[in-house]
Amino acid sequence: MTASIDISGARPHRAESFSQSQQTPFSLKLFQPLLGRRLAPNQREYRALISGLMTGDTVMDEFVEWMFNTNPKNGKQKFDQALHHGLHTVKDCPESLSKLFHHLEQTPAWVDAGLIDDAITFIHGTGTYANYVLRDGALMGGYLLSGFNQALVLTGALNKGAPKRVGETYKWWIDCTEAQGMSRFGPGFKSTVHVRFIHALVRRNLTRGDKWDPDEWGAPLCQVDMAATNLAFCVVFLTGLRAFGIFATAHESKAVMHLWRYVGWLMGVDDQWLVDSERAGAVLLYHTTKTQSPPDWTSKEMGQALSLEPLSRHFKHFESVQRLYAYHKHLSINRFFLNREKMGQLGLPTKTLPWFPLITAPTNVLRYTAQRAIPILRPRLQRRGRQAQLNMLALFGEHGQGTIQPDKHHPAHV
Repeated sequence: MTASIDISGARPHRAESFSQSQQTPFSLKLFQPLLGRRLAPNQREYRALISGLMTGDTVMDEFVEWMFNTNPKNGKQKFDQALHHGLHTVKDCPESLSKLFHHLEQTPAWVDAGLIDDAITFIHGTGTYANYVLRDGALMGGYLLSGFNQALVLTGALNKGAPKRVGETYKWWIDCTEAQGMSRFGPGFKSTVHVRFIHALVRRNLTRGDKWDPDEWGAPLCQVDMAATNLAFCVVFLTGLRAFGIFATAHESKAVMHLWRYVGWLMGVDDQWLVDSERAGAVLLYHTTKTQSPPDWTSKEMGQALSLEPLSRHFKHFESVQRLYAYHKHLSINRFFLNREKMGQLGLPTKTLPWFPLITAPTNVLRYTAQRAIPILRPRLQRRGRQAQLNMLALFGEHGQGTIQPDKHHPAHV
């Protein structure tokens, strides 16, 4: 018999109590046989969630702390040198930087380069549907969980603008899904470690300010939030693609989960939050929702800002018409993934119809079934799909270039 675990300790107010976390909606209980377990977290899992809400990224946080305690500009230069040219090229390397990059460059034994390549090949073949799922399902839906939004709001993300946020994040995703992008000096590896560094800057700034309430929110950019974000790029991605008529095989599902397990590891997500199967990922993603607050004003502000982003895109021809079409297309996809109540909570038009997914899903079923039956079609599908993804990146103009940077007016800027 398993010993009872003490769950009476303090928890951030954003998280449900253990008893509340056991209340699983009936509609979700129907999926429990497929998952092979109860959806609700057990006592050990619940305690881990509460601990994860209070934990940041120890290794990167230690380096950033050293950097600010010595010479921030010089420390950032050493970090960039190690990232882009290797640790061995850094003169007078501090212990904290050495520890960080020895960790990063010691690839975990479980990493399978072949699986990562297969994941990237599959992702290329999904074309712009990958973007629709991640933007209109995962990102927009994530704004309903207001606990995620607090760090964005307090770092001025609302003023920064949705086009810049989305463009930078999309560029990072492109880097991670580039062929050989996750090799040591590949664009995905370097972009991910750079984003991890930015996260540590933001975390340090917020914890030293007077606006962040740890009793309410836990640690900024905590382990649980980082894990949930990582799961959006694999579990939500795979589920959303099926809604569009694109069904990953068991091997492709395993490969996509493996890719983002490694990306999450590079991003500073602890091993306990990294899973290698879609089933385990779905359970963990559900558990993370138990640590989130319900929609609030930040959900509406962020949702409305994201919905208007297509109206600032750059098109070569008939720009005003294409902007309007993109705006309504993305709203229709939002509506496909979200019910009217959630659309309202996000400040989106509630009478929108999910016309785009309903029109395209049947065609996708035929197209992707055909390419599996006729392997000679696959390379063409992958080339065209990747080109479509790159073309979408170009729509963000300068916001789709480079990597995520702290706002120059932000205290975390170095």
